[in-house]
Amino acid sequence: MSRFLPFLEWLPKYNKRKFGNDVVAGFTVGVILIPQGMAYAMIAGLPPVYGLYASLLPALVYAFLGTSRNVAVGPVAMDSLLVGAGLGTLAIVGIENYIVTALLLSFMVGAFQLVLGLFRMGFLVNFMSRPVISGFTSAAALIIIFGQIKHLLGLKMENSSKFHELVLHAFQKIPETNFYDLAIGLVGIFTIVLCKKWFKKFPAILIVVVASILTVYYFELETYGVEVVGKVPSGFPSFQFPIIDMALINDIWPIALTLALVGYLEIISIGKALEEKAKLETIDPNQELVALGTSNMVGSFFQAYPVTSSFSRSAINYEAGAKTTIASIISVAMVALTLLYLTPLFYHLPNAALGSIIMVSVFSLIDVSYPKSLWKARKDEFMVLLITFFFTLSMGIVEGILIGTLLSLLLMVYRTSKPHFAVLGKLKDSDYYKNINRFGEDVIIREDLLVVRFDSQLYFGNSVYFKNKLLKYIQAKGEPLRAVILNAEAINYIDDSASNMLMSVLEEMHKKNLHLYIAGAIGPTRDIIFRSGLIDYLGKENLFITIKEAVAYHDDPNSGPSLWERVAHQNLSN
Repeated sequence: MSRFLPFLEWLPKYNKRKFGNDVVAGFTVGVILIPQGMAYAMIAGLPPVYGLYASLLPALVYAFLGTSRNVAVGPVAMDSLLVGAGLGTLAIVGIENYIVTALLLSFMVGAFQLVLGLFRMGFLVNFMSRPVISGFTSAAALIIIFGQIKHLLGLKMENSSKFHELVLHAFQKIPETNFYDLAIGLVGIFTIVLCKKWFKKFPAILIVVVASILTVYYFELETYGVEVVGKVPSGFPSFQFPIIDMALINDIWPIALTLALVGYLEIISIGKALEEKAKLETIDPNQELVALGTSNMVGSFFQAYPVTSSFSRSAINYEAGAKTTIASIISVAMVALTLLYLTPLFYHLPNAALGSIIMVSVFSLIDVSYPKSLWKARKDEFMVLLITFFFTLSMGIVEGILIGTLLSLLLMVYRTSKPHFAVLGKLKDSDYYKNINRFGEDVIIREDLLVVRFDSQLYFGNSVYFKNKLLKYIQAKGEPLRAVILNAEAINYIDDSASNMLMSVLEEMHKKNLHLYIAGAIGPTRDIIFRSGLIDYLGKENLFITIKEAVAYHDDPNSGPSLWERVAHQNLSN
């Protein structure tokens, strides 16, 4: 049962000391979660109260099903932007229809995650490489920041997921700036940044929220055009099934799948990072998909839009001493109390203050150091990052992710189609064979032997490259050449196309009276050599454990024991 309900593993060992730590951490996170949740709902294009709804049931469900003990689940900036950007491209009329669509989206995100988890397909997220993640994250952060300009300037502006449109709209509206809103926003930014740098223990976000509410209330700044949150509905969200509309599902499934993968990526990356700090390994990737998927599906029945793990709140949760997911339950309790009794206090909360919270929160997502390191070490991956970044800025979040992921896959395919192929020579005074281009005069090169190493699996994508390269090396050796030794230690798979290619190469070599020896093939590769029929062309006597043994056999086939029998007659699965 503990596999499906991970809390059963730690609950029997729970004690008062851990509960004390969890209460402190849960309260600390709750103080930040309430205003942050309201702010992130605005990014998603939803009324602020939906950020509180998204902080209830999803976080509670994850507390019982999740395997990470430190992550804080709830509304986050990235997913909120994806919701806003994705739904913003649809022709949705009226806020009621927009909310209905957002709840259906949450249900679909959860369904995708749950199905992926049940079928143990968490590995799919690995196809979103770090350069792609860094590129779209930095671009998304800029889009989020400029998307809040309207609140900071007190303007009515069109929403957009394209950076250049946001900048253009902002410049066009600058003359209409409300300087009261601007002052509130700038003071909020300054306060949070100052507290982060010099007074880290201060609840900066809470200070900004309380101070801005009091300022607007006592100075009656609404009469000067300051935009406020207004009435926030009190009480818990009502239960309702998402409205299933096939036409709408067809429109939003790409957004839902993107959110499902991005949300899973966030919770896994954050959870793993905190695990390393805590020196405690508890995360089960597939169970995390089940937990997150169930959280989003259940949340959709209670008016919650898609959620995942927040980096900032998770870090605070860890630093505050959280030991288990009881901390999340404490945070949920605080949100519940707010919804029941404290929502009237948020009536005078200015949108500019929420905008300042969002802008500072997501600024840390802009990563400059990683692109710099890529530029120095891996320019091809830097280009993937750069293209992802600019496509995300100019075309939108979803488009940027898809293009970046496609580029990463193409780069991977290109690399595997032309992997490293080295000619080896024996190091002087040793039995090691190393790349002749790296060791130069320190290697002994024999005219009658060609020793090569192929550093990849052999499959249809690189079989032609392998054949052309090998024949080129053979031709370069000329008449003195008598045998080729293939060091197969790095070849972990040979597909049918590659097997047929090797058979044709062997036929060509036999016509030239050349031998091929294979050394160092691992068990799974030897399985393929035997089962594909390649062994009939190669000959069992031409399989060796080491290059040294292959060379010895080439020099004297009758020397020592039957080297090939030690490989050919052993259990092929070893």
